[in-house]
Amino acid sequence: MEAAVETFLEQRPRLLGLAYRMLGSAAEAEDVVQDAYLRWSRSGPVEVPAAWLTTVVTHLCLNRLASARNRRERYVGPWLPEPVLTGGGALGPLETAEQRESVSMGVLVLLERLTPAERAVLILREAFGHPHREIARVLGIDEAHSRQLHRRARARVGEPRRRYEADREHHRRVVERFLAAAGDGDVAALERLLADDVTVWADGGGGRAARRPVEGRDRVARYLRGMWSRVEAARARFETAEVNGETAVLVWHGSALTAVLAVEVSGGRIDAVRFVLNPDKLAYAAAQAAM
Repeated sequence: MEAAVETFLEQRPRLLGLAYRMLGSAAEAEDVVQDAYLRWSRSGPVEVPAAWLTTVVTHLCLNRLASARNRRERYVGPWLPEPVLTGGGALGPLETAEQRESVSMGVLVLLERLTPAERAVLILREAFGHPHREIARVLGIDEAHSRQLHRRARARVGEPRRRYEADREHHRRVVERFLAAAGDGDVAALERLLADDVTVWADGGGGRAARRPVEGRDRVARYLRGMWSRVEAARARFETAEVNGETAVLVWHGSALTAVLAVEVSGGRIDAVRFVLNPDKLAYAAAQAAM
């Protein structure tokens, strides 16, 4: 039993990373991994534990995705994933640009376009590097079907966003300049950081947040100035942290985490900002920060 627990704990970060990519919810991913552990603890000897656990977690996620999609279709305003602090390895290895991209806010939103099977194939192939032969075994399909699902998923996701900014240090510097310009009320500096077609999404869960995307440099600059004036008046505290594989901004009021800003950078300019303001979606990151 002790060896079985140790084996599971070794696999746990990878399994949580898989479930989170599949569901876009850290809390639901934790539930899935816990369910997988209960099944693991009742199983007999397993020849390849990693493969067995990957199969179980994938199918548990597939079972949840249909109801998750229904909830998101009824969601008020833009839907964004739950932010996760990833600096401590919570979602498993994020050693490559591809691994970091696969947990970024922008990509997780794009994955909502896919069917559950397409999403599973794309994640297993591109985030975890499984060959189609293994993916086919996990999903109970033939290898040709796995390849077809992968091609279809790539076509449906497409490339509507710019190439992921692989230079992490450059991204961090841009985010820090953005934070300084907004905090100082330096409109000119803020506008210089924004791409012409920059877009802001704000997920408030029906609360006080824009219910439609804000697009264009001028409109976004005005929106950001308004947001900053409100939070500054409330004596907010700002800090940067690695969230979903990228440098992001955490906004605190006292000990309460009240917002997470995911900033996407391409070509040295900010082309997207995603505000997570829904308190329910901030609970997981707040608990991580308190540890």
